[in-house]
Amino acid sequence: MSDLHSLNEAINAKAGRKLLPSILVSLSLVALVWLTLAYARVLFAALVVIAVSLGVREIARAFLAAGTRISMRTLIVATCGLTYASWSAGVEGLAVATAIALPVLLIFRLRKGPQDFVKSATATTLALIYLPFLAGFLVLLARPDDGLARVMTFVILVGCNDTFGYLVGVLMGRHPLMPNISPKKSWEGLIGSIVFTCLGGALSFYYILNLQWWIGVIVGLMIVFTATSGDLIESAMKRDLSLKDMGSLLPGHGGMLDRLDSVLLSAPALYLALELVKRFS
Repeated sequence: MSDLHSLNEAINAKAGRKLLPSILVSLSLVALVWLTLAYARVLFAALVVIAVSLGVREIARAFLAAGTRISMRTLIVATCGLTYASWSAGVEGLAVATAIALPVLLIFRLRKGPQDFVKSATATTLALIYLPFLAGFLVLLARPDDGLARVMTFVILVGCNDTFGYLVGVLMGRHPLMPNISPKKSWEGLIGSIVFTCLGGALSFYYILNLQWWIGVIVGLMIVFTATSGDLIESAMKRDLSLKDMGSLLPGHGGMLDRLDSVLLSAPALYLALELVKRFS
């Protein structure tokens, strides 16, 4: 028991986060996703709205701390609209809702006059595309009849990337991947992500989606790229804004955006992959 405690403390010290709370939060989120999809899939869309709205709140506060003001309330309204359009009308609904929301948000910003308009409009556009638009692909994954299988496959892929990249990086990491953006990420952690995400992709595609295992390997490689890039993008945002975490909502993770960073870029990637498989199979 003391050896396990020592290992846990060593991991906490090297990673800069507490491991066990992080694992408990992750398992709780997975359970919540599974329950909503298994018993009332529309509740998953509501769960996405809640998560993205919390992310909007965090990014609005982060921008404000850096001297750029965006309207949190209008972005949350846009989040509800984009999610509803995605659930009701699919990818076409998401595209049209985004095309409507962006000019409406910019017009709404005119009320505050021309001062800092470009800064605010640019930050608003980034927040709209980065959060509710990309998160809309989570809803698109859950929308079909096999939504549970698709989303749980997504959870396995992103979970393998994040978990094993983290563990291998903490235990074996020696060579920084991009030290000027994320000093704790290592090439060893990236290799761990590649190996275990490809394995998770092969198993989930074969046993959950009833597709060829090698497709899962290819998609796993793609998810490693998008999830790692998403993590690095959020790290770059935090460094530019001089923040350690976007928030403190989730123990062991930081804020909601610290949990969504790898998800947001990976959801459209998996959606595209499954659409291509469906079209050409």
